Amino acid sequence: MIVWLIAVYAFLYAPIAFLVALSFNDSRLVTSWAGFSTRWYVALWNDPAMIDAALLSLRIATVSATMATIVGSAAGYALARFGRFRGRGLFEALLAAPLVLPEVITGLSLLLLFVALEQTIGWPAGRGAGTVTIAHASVSVAYVTVVIRARLAEAGTALEDAAADLYAPPWAVFARITVPLMAPALVSGWLLSFTLSMDDVVVASFTSGPGASTLPMVVFSATRLGVTPEIYALATVIVTVAASLLTLAGWRRRRAFPT
Repeated sequence: MIVWLIAVYAFLYAPIAFLVALSFNDSRLVTSWAGFSTRWYVALWNDPAMIDAALLSLRIATVSATMATIVGSAAGYALARFGRFRGRGLFEALLAAPLVLPEVITGLSLLLLFVALEQTIGWPAGRGAGTVTIAHASVSVAYVTVVIRARLAEAGTALEDAAADLYAPPWAVFARITVPLMAPALVSGWLLSFTLSMDDVVVASFTSGPGASTLPMVVFSATRLGVTPEIYALATVIVTVAASLLTLAGWRRRRAFPT
């Protein structure tokens, strides 16, 4: 059992370790080691296209995750607390659609929507960062809704009912009881939406325009001509940042909940 476990983890993480090692290779060739070098990190830092794409992706991911969290929280709260209402089945089906539809279908449908809106009302004037942000938020709403709904269903209504019995107004119940109960799910939903936006290629490819290429799109385009050590350096930076954040989160969790 332990041997199989080690083999599975090696299969998953050995390519990442190999990629990190190649990012320090002085040669452009994968098949030869020319010595340790950080030249590709310098090249990455001095690559304006890659830096601009990374900053654009961060802005899009931040805004789209915030939009998705706001809308998804409202939808999840409605499904968890409003009981049965007219059109609930259709509402749930529409929210669940992005979870099961292929990204190609989602991206194409959003592209057709933006084109139809532009022809009808003149907005949006072409595709760019704004349309990508709206598209990512539209897809991520479903994920946030699932997280929020599950959290509220698990928490139940006992605390909210008790606060209402003690004559707390509805706004106070929501602000002082419901929102704190939703807080972990809000953070999880935002982080999930942020990650989905940073990782997306297909939907962004359909809804972006000239001058609005996200980081995954730039990387995907670069790999068509052959993967360069600069891409390895970028991947190493991303892995390092993600590992650091996970380590920090684990450390804070151990301090907050010591065993």
